[in-house]
Amino acid sequence: MTKKLHFSNLHDYHEYLGIAAPEHPMFSVINMQSDTSDEITCTTDDIEMSTDFYSISIKHILSGDIYYGRTQYDFRNGSLICFGPRQAIRTKGVRAKTHGRSIVIHEDFLRGTSIQKSMREANYFSYAVNEALHLSPKEEALVTGIVDTLEQEYLQNHDAFSKDIMVSQLNTLLTYAERFYQRQFRQRKESQTTSLKTRFYNTLQAAALEHMPSVEEIANQLNMTSRYLSDALKLETGHTALENIHIYQIDRAKNLLLGSEDSVATIAYALGFEYPQYFSRLFKNKVGMTPTEYRETTKH
Repeated sequence: MTKKLHFSNLHDYHEYLGIAAPEHPMFSVINMQSDTSDEITCTTDDIEMSTDFYSISIKHILSGDIYYGRTQYDFRNGSLICFGPRQAIRTKGVRAKTHGRSIVIHEDFLRGTSIQKSMREANYFSYAVNEALHLSPKEEALVTGIVDTLEQEYLQNHDAFSKDIMVSQLNTLLTYAERFYQRQFRQRKESQTTSLKTRFYNTLQAAALEHMPSVEEIANQLNMTSRYLSDALKLETGHTALENIHIYQIDRAKNLLLGSEDSVATIAYALGFEYPQYFSRLFKNKVGMTPTEYRETTKH
């Protein structure tokens, strides 16, 4: 039976991995280590995991099974593995070499930064890419150097310049990742039709420019029943259609709360809520704090 896990904060994720607490609440550099072997068992049980983080890993996986969404992930010829927030990753019996490194970034760390949009739209963070990116030895050394710089900054006492330095290094890393992605996939034809999740979010985003659509509206535009849409999205993403709409609304709300001085009521109306208290209730239920508390806590 598959064990399902979701991590919304780095502290719990580190605790699950059995490593020291993170030095930063929203950013972490994780090293795989073993004093007795050059291989390490990452998972033995059948586990499906999702997080609220972006993950960029240099890993040499030797064996086991990884499923990304509903598709088996191909790690045989690649070593740069990128996953985005709330994506279902199922693993079983995975073994890897012990010199792996991972950068883990909570999505809230990126809000209001120059690279937030780039990371959200990068293909290699989506279900569209279900294989690791191939790096030559020189390229892996180059990426490792960037990770070293990020780790050095991560381990220092944080000051007013820390986040800008980390974002700058992340931007460099993303530029290289885009190069590797374009090289690896530019000559390939699409082997699969666009995922339902992609079509759902494209439809949702287009409609949300005018109003927040209902599940029924989106289903009609996709030529399927709302029940079928919700069931199919649940299989692909782990969330129903309504839950995916709520995830989208909360994500937009966080951007508006941190990127503007608009009142909570104004933001609620902009997101399509008829009554601001409905928005505040949903936000607290999903985030664990009110919109005002989130704005005050995250901005400082």
